[in-house]
Amino acid sequence: MYMRRKISDYFSRWKDDKYRKPLIVQGARQVGKTYAILEFGRTRYVNVAYFNFQTNKALAATFAENISPSYLTPILSHICGQTITKGRTLVVFDEIQLYERAVTSLKYFCEEAPEYHVIAVGSLLGVAVNREKYAFPVGKVDRLTMRPMDMEEFLLACGEQKLVDRIRSCFAENAPMPVALHEAGLKRYRQYLTVGGMPEAVVRFIDTRDYTQVRHVLETIQSYYLDDMSKYQESSNEIKKTRLTYGTVSVQLSKKSARFQYKILKTGARAAEYENAIEWLASANLISRVYRAERIAKPLEKYKDIDDFKVFLSDTGLLCAQKGVRAEDVFRMEEELTDFKGGMTENYVETQFVFSGLKPFYWRNDKGTKKVDFVVSLNGKLIPVEVKSGGHVAATSLNEYVKLFKPAYSIRISEKNFGFENNIKSVPLYAVFCIRDS
Repeated sequence: MYMRRKISDYFSRWKDDKYRKPLIVQGARQVGKTYAILEFGRTRYVNVAYFNFQTNKALAATFAENISPSYLTPILSHICGQTITKGRTLVVFDEIQLYERAVTSLKYFCEEAPEYHVIAVGSLLGVAVNREKYAFPVGKVDRLTMRPMDMEEFLLACGEQKLVDRIRSCFAENAPMPVALHEAGLKRYRQYLTVGGMPEAVVRFIDTRDYTQVRHVLETIQSYYLDDMSKYQESSNEIKKTRLTYGTVSVQLSKKSARFQYKILKTGARAAEYENAIEWLASANLISRVYRAERIAKPLEKYKDIDDFKVFLSDTGLLCAQKGVRAEDVFRMEEELTDFKGGMTENYVETQFVFSGLKPFYWRNDKGTKKVDFVVSLNGKLIPVEVKSGGHVAATSLNEYVKLFKPAYSIRISEKNFGFENNIKSVPLYAVFCIRDS
């Protein structure tokens, strides 16, 4: 089945940009990078010349000989059986992280043959490429990180175009959704929590509606990630620490404390012991960190506390698989989820922010008694965002934040319908993807 990805809009702008450089698309495994690029090439180019460094061993020998585009292109044309024409052929180098010299070649495509349209695809590029022998083409490539499908893409894959249109309209107008559509949106949101946005899991869900099969897909993807931790780290001690850190994110999210706690990893654990593991996971796009803002002032990046952060998994389906949460528990929000549903909901919101290009921070007062889940920059304004897993929306922390910093308005994300009251914009959980457009 065809699944439209928003990233195709970026590809189209890249194709038409007169300052276009070779593009590196990175991201975790199984997020749909190759599929999206090949579909884009099929619809926007005369032909696609596709090369995979994992499956075609002859490629390494070719690049070892010479990485000048004038030398490479006729040989690559022969290898793939496609004529490579400037501006009419999309050249795709897949799994490029496996051969570093191929990464370096992108510099020469930029400098010597900018008329060729080249996209390189890499999983774990941030951790896999050893840059000691061959220089990374800094300034000679465009870079883009691709992530799992967001809630809007999930809805579209499920055939809910009309629902998406209505959600966007109600968001823009602060007008409540009709009750039946609001309930439909919440149902899809709960489906997304347990399925997540990994394309294979979404396809399996749409084809079968069998959550057991979906969970099997997600657990298989998790096993790939664990294998990569072994493959791309040399020290067995670092592998152990990285796996432990990744495997306890769901436990971190079950705690009331917002900040990442090293003691959950091991009694007496210190930051110095595990900072490499956290950095590896972040570089691999398997987790993301949300830092506490020491001051609420622009730019927030300048005031982040690097020692105080929250950690989230890259996908809610993977999070539920890690925690062993059943789909029926998510739909009913059973009491068993009491300690986890808040963290699970925050993880969902954070992923939607990241997917849409927002970089969230969080706020906590000096006493540690009040906190606001996220603070994001929207149209030049710093906006506090309170997240509620249900319909109960009392928020003393948000009230204190408003008194202290007097934001232009606040956002509350919950199961409640759209609305705007007391300078708080109410956004249903299924509509977080709209917030970028505020």
